[in-house]
Amino acid sequence: MTVQLSNLEHLPNYQITERLDVVYGSTVRSKHVGKDLFASLKNIVGGELTAYTELLEESRQEAIDRMIVKAEALGADAVVGLRFSTSSIAQGASELFVYGTAVKAVPVQQQPAPPPQYPSGHTPPIQNAPTQNPQTPTPADDLPRFNPFG
Repeated sequence: MTVQLSNLEHLPNYQITERLDVVYGSTVRSKHVGKDLFASLKNIVGGELTAYTELLEESRQEAIDRMIVKAEALGADAVVGLRFSTSSIAQGASELFVYGTAVKAVPVQQQPAPPPQYPSGHTPPIQNAPTQNPQTPTPADDLPRFNPFG
């Protein structure tokens, strides 16, 4: 079963049929001494600290995986309202926390739009009507323009 994730409060093209519970996942990671030393040197010359970028990416994925396990245990089809949070736990160690609402959802049947209904005596607009000449001034062109500089 694949649990879909959405940071929205709904799941596009799905109807939520049941809200199950709040689910979460977290991981606490510390910096590697060697990577921390390299990051300190990189901080002097500037640029992306790729060691930290990779650490955060791994942390996000681990937290999401743990949250999905909890959602699957509830029989969820999706997690909506997905949010991330971080906090400092100790010197050099941080928690990455992800949470959302586990829901059951079913796909919405996309129905074609009905043809427009016209009152009796009215005819639909002509599809290939000539377009207005862009050189012809419209009433809006006669209005004074706002100039913020005076």
